Amino acid sequence: MLLWLSEYLTQFYTGFNVFQYLTLRAILGTLTALLLSLIVGPYMIKSLSINQIGQSIREDGPKTHLTKAGTPTMGGSMILIAITVSTLLWGNLSNRFVWIALIVTLLFGLIGWIDDYRKVALRNPKGMPAKEKYFWQSLVGLGAAITLVMLAQSPTETQLVVPFFKNVMWILPAWLFVILTYFVIVGTSNAVNLTDGLDGLAIMPTVLVAGALGFFAYLTGHINFANYLAIPYIAGVGELTIFSGAIVGAGLGFLWFNTYPAQVFMGDVGALALGAALGIVAVMVRQELVLLIMGGVFVMEAISVILQVSSFKLTGRRIFRMAPLHHHFELNGWPEPRVIVRFWIITVVLVLIGLATLKIR
Repeated sequence: MLLWLSEYLTQFYTGFNVFQYLTLRAILGTLTALLLSLIVGPYMIKSLSINQIGQSIREDGPKTHLTKAGTPTMGGSMILIAITVSTLLWGNLSNRFVWIALIVTLLFGLIGWIDDYRKVALRNPKGMPAKEKYFWQSLVGLGAAITLVMLAQSPTETQLVVPFFKNVMWILPAWLFVILTYFVIVGTSNAVNLTDGLDGLAIMPTVLVAGALGFFAYLTGHINFANYLAIPYIAGVGELTIFSGAIVGAGLGFLWFNTYPAQVFMGDVGALALGAALGIVAVMVRQELVLLIMGGVFVMEAISVILQVSSFKLTGRRIFRMAPLHHHFELNGWPEPRVIVRFWIITVVLVLIGLATLKIR
């Protein structure tokens, strides 16, 4: 929106040309989202508290969590507000990648909001049934995948890039691209949701991965950098730098209130949306496999649940004391802040490895 305004004002003063620079708009988008989160946060927390939109705690979980009962939840709404407003202000609204990313994020946020609303407002402990939730996630994920195929302007947009190998890139057939995209979006969404079990545990890795994906978006959308680094060049995808920056800013603003001990939880409305956002951006910048590396914490959490459930059903035994994985470490005596910070450190290392794939190939 402001990009169009700056283009118009350029005829009166050429200094407004500075807003054409993607890097500047990304920085301003990040700061705008951060500021919006910090402004909206206190009002939203107060409103959630007044309306008794509080978190319920699993009775079979760590006993230290019982004191968190009643903490305001659905705080992910403030993240979505900040991301949306910042993206609309600083992004190029004629760019298809921006709209696809934003719509997918908001639709997954809507699914999470309905689930949270049923749990905390309607006092339905089951919320949205798993099959119903998965159906709507699948519908949005498949819709996004098919849309990307239909709007693709070059074979590069459906190319699978294998990290650490310079010339290993395969043009995927449409059906395979749709399946891969579907699993990346839905899988990442649920993986982030599973990780969101401790104060600040999910949001900081999300911020770190989003920042790295924004860097990938900038390079992929810049023909000179893309050619130099031997990565696919996709015209227009650089605008996702704005969207990724908005996630970073909104996430840091939310962390201000979500850091231990949390004043608010993001709920499914935030976790499902942020996971889907990471997934759709990774797909559009053709870095699904790098997302698997950088989002290793999310992957570990999801795998721990799959292994736990599978083992219990097949053998009647549990592999971990409790799943997801962060609860296992808690029950082994790790204080919550130690689990959180160590998972953050692991994410920093994994993100650096992901970024290193740009040159190690």
